[in-house]
Amino acid sequence: MNDQHDHGALGDAEYAEFMELASEEGFDTDDVEAAIEEAGHGPLPVLAVVGRPNVGKSTLVNRIIGRREAVVEDRPGVTRDRVTYEAEWAGRRFKVVDTGGWEQDVLGIDASVATQAEYAIEAADACLFVVDATVGATDTDEAVVKLLRRAGKPVVLAANKVDGQSGEADAATLWSLGLGEPFPVSSLHGRGTGDLLDEVLRKLPEAPEQTFGKAVGGPRRIALIGRPNVGKSSLLNKVANEDRVVVNELAGTTRDPVDELIELGGVTWKFVDTAGIRKKVHLQAGADYYASLRTAAAVEKAEVAVILIDTTDTISVQDQRIITMAVESGRAIVIAYNKWDELDEERRYYLEREIETEMQQVSWAPRVNVSAKTGRHMEKLVPAIETALAGWETRVPTGRLNAFLGELVAAHPHPIRGGKQPRILFGTQAGTKPPRFVLFASGFLEAGYRRFIERRLREEFGFEGTPIHISVRVREKRGKKK
Repeated sequence: MNDQHDHGALGDAEYAEFMELASEEGFDTDDVEAAIEEAGHGPLPVLAVVGRPNVGKSTLVNRIIGRREAVVEDRPGVTRDRVTYEAEWAGRRFKVVDTGGWEQDVLGIDASVATQAEYAIEAADACLFVVDATVGATDTDEAVVKLLRRAGKPVVLAANKVDGQSGEADAATLWSLGLGEPFPVSSLHGRGTGDLLDEVLRKLPEAPEQTFGKAVGGPRRIALIGRPNVGKSSLLNKVANEDRVVVNELAGTTRDPVDELIELGGVTWKFVDTAGIRKKVHLQAGADYYASLRTAAAVEKAEVAVILIDTTDTISVQDQRIITMAVESGRAIVIAYNKWDELDEERRYYLEREIETEMQQVSWAPRVNVSAKTGRHMEKLVPAIETALAGWETRVPTGRLNAFLGELVAAHPHPIRGGKQPRILFGTQAGTKPPRFVLFASGFLEAGYRRFIERRLREEFGFEGTPIHISVRVREKRGKKK
């Protein structure tokens, strides 16, 4: 490899030394290169699957991700925990945002198809537009086409429910939508999905190269997320009213302001679109689904997720889902406990117990106790965000990492299993934003030992406010190379 980017986080000299070590330990150097390159990529590209109700979007999503996860049901308004899934095709990974199953508005598409499609399109790098070929293009389909054109994102057109040769002619009529070639598929039987996915990969950008020490241009991007009525609007308004520089209404949108530029602590930050900035969706049924889709869209656009928790209420399953979404997205994280000024001693005591038990998965995230209503401790928000960003961008040199791993393995070896004791042989940090490590081992490392490694990495190097991704490559049994 002669391109610096292909080395992930490693410089040329460090890379050469690392590959020599890998060869000595009996690893195939091609495998090691592939592992570093795979782990070193930035966020995965996002594909939004859009279309009107009951055209087979969720069935197609299940076909794309290779497992039955998206809920498939004939009636709209089906509630789901997740809207974002990870998929792989032809060796390339990407995210899929499923917009199936929302509540269909009897008054037309204004508050249903349009709203949910906009959320998904906003977060996406490309869109897969699904049309029922047996029905043909409807007025609702035409309305979605207008949205797609306005958004300017690459589009692949799937003509679904084509189960045989007779359906090919139905698919051909969809050229009339003006989106290019309709790809005839059967999401139910899998017919044509290979060609469709090949086209999707042509439209999606490659996973971005990892950049080290290079700041993205413009203000840092923050998503303010949390379950409904947790105080997102109040917090944003308090922040904006006190320290507002400019509220920027970006062009090219049919809705309310997409992003707000706000000065805090002498720095301008971009608060990306969240539920607090938008007008309410004019639907009660399906509101949880909209909230999930909106949160996913905001997080995909952000670098930092500030998760608001209502301290006057018990930490809920919905809070946990939102936290999991933010962690899995690999964003820097700050936890803001809102309405702190409303707590009495008893509630404060029980809240601290809840935080210990329910918030374990983000115990590494900076915490601020705030009041959106009174402005209490708002000045602590920016230092917490800056701390999380610093952890998110931290890079440990390979030499220092391996010295640490050597001491760790010597002091705390992996438990013996089946008469064998797997060892970590060496490792490298292949990426940042969030920090991503590849460890090369002599055998399988149990999940508990991986968590132990993560905990010790945090103790040694900080990483406050950021998830850490650890992948392990095991040496194949073929003896050391000469």
